[in-house]
Amino acid sequence: MWTTIKRIMRAGFLGFWRNGFVTLSAVLVMAVTLFVLGSLVFTGVILNSTLTELKSKVDMNIYFTTDAPEDKVIEVKDALKGLPTVANAQYLSREDALAAFRERHANDQLTLQALEELGDNPLGAVINVQAKDPTQYDSIAKFVSEMPVIIEGSMLDKINYYDERQRVAIERLTRITNSANQLGFALIILLAFITVAITFNTIRLVIYTSRDEIAVMRLVGADQMYVRAPFMIEGILYGASAGLVTLVLFYPFTYWLGKTTQSFFGGINVFSYYLLHFPLFFALIIGSGIILGGISSFLAVRRYLTI
Repeated sequence: MWTTIKRIMRAGFLGFWRNGFVTLSAVLVMAVTLFVLGSLVFTGVILNSTLTELKSKVDMNIYFTTDAPEDKVIEVKDALKGLPTVANAQYLSREDALAAFRERHANDQLTLQALEELGDNPLGAVINVQAKDPTQYDSIAKFVSEMPVIIEGSMLDKINYYDERQRVAIERLTRITNSANQLGFALIILLAFITVAITFNTIRLVIYTSRDEIAVMRLVGADQMYVRAPFMIEGILYGASAGLVTLVLFYPFTYWLGKTTQSFFGGINVFSYYLLHFPLFFALIIGSGIILGGISSFLAVRRYLTI
């Protein structure tokens, strides 16, 4: 058995080295395939980062009356933080709300003058809520409205989720994120299928040049696995070599795109992401290359085994 294994390994390595042009063509085509697969990973990361950034821009404000006790408002905030659907709940006191109002209207002298004439702070405390998912704002708003401390104290002024404009904006963002996720998933599946098909056909063309050799081996009595094994070794070598080429190409590619993605796609730098997750990319790209090369060779040689 050990002698057979050595012969298979030797035949596979010889087949990989002896046809330099064929090997180079197969490695380059598989490198393009693996580059596309790796790019799909970056695309998914960028898409998720962008959607997360969009979701973080949407929030909900809970406004309280001016006579609402501060300890009761903080009690509401603590209850919100305990909800699994809430990512963050930030309390703004009446003074903080007034300071934020002044800052927003710094260039509106008429509004500031009217505020001064009131003589007293007309704003109540505010709790700013960020949900983990935009679809959860409705349940959060209902939770707040039905809290005993809210009902008994009559200290709730309004929840801006019930404003038509705010609700429409949240619902629109939800549709956009859902559509983007579905489109991204469909695109990844489609491109993955295309890359696998390209790899299979490339390996099949390589094996086509050895069809006569396969026929001779079968005629002299070699079993199917003994015939297949050297070509599977070749396919694995094609995949591993293409994976190394792809990993090298990703370095300048991600370096060139790093600042662009950081500026326009949710603040993620793909170059830093690539370096940070290099062991994962190494396992993914090399592993995909080996699996694609081995399986494609196993399937492609099948049509030439019948004599």
